[in-house]
Amino acid sequence: MPVLSDPVRAKSLIRANLERPSVHLRSRMPNIKVFSGTSHPDLAQRIVDRLGIDLGKVVTKKFSNLETCVEIGESVRGEDVYIVQSGSGEVNDNLMELLIMINACKIASASRVTAVIPCFPYARQDKKDKTGADKGGAPTPILKSNEWKFRSRAPISAKLVANMLSVAGADHIITMDLHASQIQGFFDIPVDNLYAEPAVLKWIKENIPEWRNSIIVSPDAGGAKRVTSIADRLNVEFALIHKERKKANEVAAMVLVGDVKDRVAILVDDMADTCGTICHAAEKLLEAGATKVYAILTHGIFSGPAISRINYACFEAVVVTNTIPQEQHMKDCPKIQCIDVSMMFAEAVRRTHNGESVSYLFSNVPY
Repeated sequence: MPVLSDPVRAKSLIRANLERPSVHLRSRMPNIKVFSGTSHPDLAQRIVDRLGIDLGKVVTKKFSNLETCVEIGESVRGEDVYIVQSGSGEVNDNLMELLIMINACKIASASRVTAVIPCFPYARQDKKDKTGADKGGAPTPILKSNEWKFRSRAPISAKLVANMLSVAGADHIITMDLHASQIQGFFDIPVDNLYAEPAVLKWIKENIPEWRNSIIVSPDAGGAKRVTSIADRLNVEFALIHKERKKANEVAAMVLVGDVKDRVAILVDDMADTCGTICHAAEKLLEAGATKVYAILTHGIFSGPAISRINYACFEAVVVTNTIPQEQHMKDCPKIQCIDVSMMFAEAVRRTHNGESVSYLFSNVPY
C-alpha cells in the first residue's frame, strides 16, 4: 500500500492513473478504414459517404517500366480495412494493384483486410470448357475438329485469382453476382456474394408501368435460376432462350422456350461484354410477338462493338448497375441506364464491421 503522505509519490500515482487508458473506454472492434483503388473511385466515394466517414489516403502510381507502386498514406495498425477495387477496365493492372494494396495493409499490421470487389475478375474462366461455349456474349471461337481436345488444358483462372487474393493477405471478400456461385468454394476465406436482384426488382416496379404484364427472359440456359427467382418475386411468367449447336463449328440457332406474345419482355443476365447474345435475343423476342424489350444486367462491361450494337438494337432501355463505371457508356448510348448499388456495399461493410448478419441484403434494398 503506497504511503500517500509523501507528496511526490502521491502525485506520480495520480498522474499514472490519469494517463492509463480505461478498459471500459477501449473499443471492442478496431476502427474502420476504407481505401479505393483506381478502377472505380466514384463507387468507393459513394460507399464512404453512406457510411459517414472519409476515404483513406492512398497514392497509386506507375514506374517508368509500368510496375505498380502503392503507398498507404495513413496508419492502419489494428484497423479493420476495406479496399474497393472492381475488375473492370484494365483488368490485369487493377487486379495487381488490389493485390499490392492488400499486402501493403497486411504487412502494416492491419487487424483485418476485406477486398470489396463489385465485379470479380476472370469469373467467366471458372471451369474447363470443352465446347468453347459463348461466355458473356463473346463470339464463339471456331475450332477445327482436332483442336477440341486442347480444351482439356484450359486454365481455371478464377481459382488462380482466388489463390492470389488469399496469399496476398485478404481475410474476407465482398462481391456481387458472381458469374458462377461455385466460385465462392475456390476460397478458404469467407466470401459474401451480394445480389443485385432486390435493386433490380425495385427498378422494374418503379420504371416499367406494364410490369404486371411482363415476362422475365434468360438469354441462355445458365441464367434460368436467376430469372425464375425474379419472376417468382414479381408473380409473372418466365422464358428462356436455348442455343442449339448441331456441329462444333456451326453458328448457334436460338430457340425461344416460352410465350412472349403481347407482353413486355425483360431480359436478365449477370453480365454483358460484347452484347452479341442479348442483341440477338432481343430480335428473337420481337419476332415472337413481344411488345417491348428491356435488358437488365448486373455487370455492363460493354467492350468492343457493344455500344454500337445496343444503339442499333431494339431495346427500350439497357439497365446496368454501377459495379463498373458507366459514365462514358451512358454518354455514348442514351439507352443505357444505371442502378446505384453503392448502398448495398456500404451496408455490407457496416454489418461486417459490426459483426452483424448480411443475409438481410439478399432480399432487401437498404434505404
